[in-house]
Amino acid sequence: MFSSECRNDPEPRNGIPTAAFKKGSLANNAQKQPDMNTAHSTLDRMIDRLTTQRVALGWAAGCVAGSPGLVMEIGLGKGRTYDHLRSLFPQRDILVFDMGARVPASLRPDDDRLFLGDFRDTLPAATERFRGAVRLAHADIGSAREDEEDGIRNWIGGLIEPFLAPDALVLSDRPIGAGRRGWEPVDVPGTERWAYHGWRVG
Repeated sequence: MFSSECRNDPEPRNGIPTAAFKKGSLANNAQKQPDMNTAHSTLDRMIDRLTTQRVALGWAAGCVAGSPGLVMEIGLGKGRTYDHLRSLFPQRDILVFDMGARVPASLRPDDDRLFLGDFRDTLPAATERFRGAVRLAHADIGSAREDEEDGIRNWIGGLIEPFLAPDALVLSDRPIGAGRRGWEPVDVPGTERWAYHGWRVG
């Protein structure tokens, strides 16, 4: 079960230290947004984004350690985050969904854990097979231009929800759980320079 006080120790054998999730940090209001007033280069912004993502995922590993369940990755992209998830969760199966797989063979998930095509088709098709089985879901769905995201933040949460085990943890670079009933916001560490969002569901 997901605890309101996440442990600092990550999944066994990953060797990645995680930030403490302090008791009482469950948020009732919108999560804090980073200060974006300082001019940043494209490289600076990429470093900020990837650093925040790495801290958030390491923290999440500590949160779900000892609780059974699968990991879900929405958005394979270049395979970097999937590869990091493999190192954080060596004992867990990882379900991966994306429109296509344009990654080296070494970063390609096994065929029975890779679901390619429109999320609105592939997620519902896999629901019954994995209903209630996911302990951690990570949705990396943002693009450089938010107007090109096709409103995905408004409907992807509803497609992920049937997969989630009770007290599952959801992380995303977009506020996909905003206003969703039963999605309790949690404070994600390391978001001073880049926004990242978390929820406890169920």
